[in-house]
Amino acid sequence: MCAYKLSNLIRARFPLIYISSFEEDRVTKYIKSVVTDVKQVKYEREVFTWTQTDGLRNETANKSISDTTAPCKMLEYIRKYDKDAVFILYDFYVNFGPDNRTPDYNVIRKIRDIIPDLKLGMFRKTIFFISPELLIPEALQKEVTIFDFPLPNLGEIKTKFDSMLRQNSGIEANLSDEDKDKLCKAALGLTLQEAESAFALAMVNDGKIDIKDLPVIMEEKVQVIKKTGILEFIQSDYSLKDIGGLDNLKSWLLKRNNSWSESAKKYCIPAPKGVLVTGIPGCGKSLTAKAMSKIWQLPLLKLDFGKVFSGLVGSSEENMRRALKTAEAVSPSILWIDEIEKGLSGVGSTGDSGVSSRIFGQFLTWMQEKEAPVFVIATANNISNLPPELLRKGRFDEIFFVDLPTLAERKEIFKLHLEKRLKDKEVASEITGVKNVCTLLAKMTEGFIGSEIEQVVISSLCDAFFENRPLKFEDLERNIANTVPLSTTQREQILALRAWANVRAVAAAKTSDMKHYKREDNDDDIAASRGGRTLDF
Repeated sequence: MCAYKLSNLIRARFPLIYISSFEEDRVTKYIKSVVTDVKQVKYEREVFTWTQTDGLRNETANKSISDTTAPCKMLEYIRKYDKDAVFILYDFYVNFGPDNRTPDYNVIRKIRDIIPDLKLGMFRKTIFFISPELLIPEALQKEVTIFDFPLPNLGEIKTKFDSMLRQNSGIEANLSDEDKDKLCKAALGLTLQEAESAFALAMVNDGKIDIKDLPVIMEEKVQVIKKTGILEFIQSDYSLKDIGGLDNLKSWLLKRNNSWSESAKKYCIPAPKGVLVTGIPGCGKSLTAKAMSKIWQLPLLKLDFGKVFSGLVGSSEENMRRALKTAEAVSPSILWIDEIEKGLSGVGSTGDSGVSSRIFGQFLTWMQEKEAPVFVIATANNISNLPPELLRKGRFDEIFFVDLPTLAERKEIFKLHLEKRLKDKEVASEITGVKNVCTLLAKMTEGFIGSEIEQVVISSLCDAFFENRPLKFEDLERNIANTVPLSTTQREQILALRAWANVRAVAAAKTSDMKHYKREDNDDDIAASRGGRTLDF
């Protein structure tokens, strides 16, 4: 399909085609294979390459063209050339004003001068721009066509891997067909050069390559993510066991694990698009995102909208495009957007000349049309600040509402934090003797959020540490009494959030837990307004 599309652009005499890629050699070989295939392009064309250091070179005739290093002289040569040909120009974007430098308007004008000859001249000629950076001057935006060149597929990576094994016959390869498949799939999203480097590193580590080298390949993916400067790779050791409550949400996530795998295809299951998790701050939304990476065994990428927006005109859109492309490149992956309402706060305003709106539109279009298995998990505290377009069906598979922890959930949260921190038997000696300690603490902390419960445990341990004694139940009681929960300080906001979620979101907690919550809640209007449709998955 990719070759068919490119051949049609060439046959239709599109004058300027821009390919953003680091893989010059691979792109050049691909273009050569297309333009020399008479079945695809009807008329075979000669192939020229150009760099500002060496000038033009006729690859078909294997000879260099003198006095063509200067861009304008090279373009004039293209205009006068009297045969069908394609001209591949490397890093030509430096003439278009990268990094806020002044564009070379003589070069841009010269390109515009030769466009009529490329479109309507007697000879069929096409110019390709190949560079790692996508930069098109405004004067050429109507004439340049962007062609998305895909990263290597599984077949290409396997071919490269087999070639390396043949060239390095002394390397011991203890790989079954399944292991080999896993290693090559782990390299998906890398360029051929990056995949080759990762395989080479795995081979030289111990003189052999086997399935144990999988982390080496994954580390190369981490490098790709870090190089964007926009996405952050999150290393997480959390699991669902570290999340107290939220059973509906956890069940939903577990049932969709591996839905992008080969075994899921016979069920015709589409890869899940994502979820929006909204609710009261400090109740486990971000923790859930971190735990997903461990559950699904996928890389977790955090998108920071603050890094997307840049002071240079047009660069914010390019930053977003690059970030989304990277997420797709390392797919299957999880893209986490924390507090998404803050990143989209400028949508609809005129203060940034519409940049926020364009970035938002770009993100929405990608969410709707993406084919790569990138699961988006967005968290939000203030749902009222989100644009309505983001909330409609088709963007996210489901919207979950995380409310104040129920009695059962608070009991589970206390158990998690006490077990996590009471490793020393001497420190835990007194608290372990209290019968049903977690139940007692849960009943005392009605209206507390998960982070407040964690802080109660930490503060109590600090008190015990200061006095060099075991933790006492009285320490926990005292810190509970000294805490003013968020449900008190932000009562009105919580009521409003619950009213919104009651008809628009699914409760993250189980129905049975929520019914229990209503019975034990002493505040009638808070209990009656508990948000989220009570569906059990």
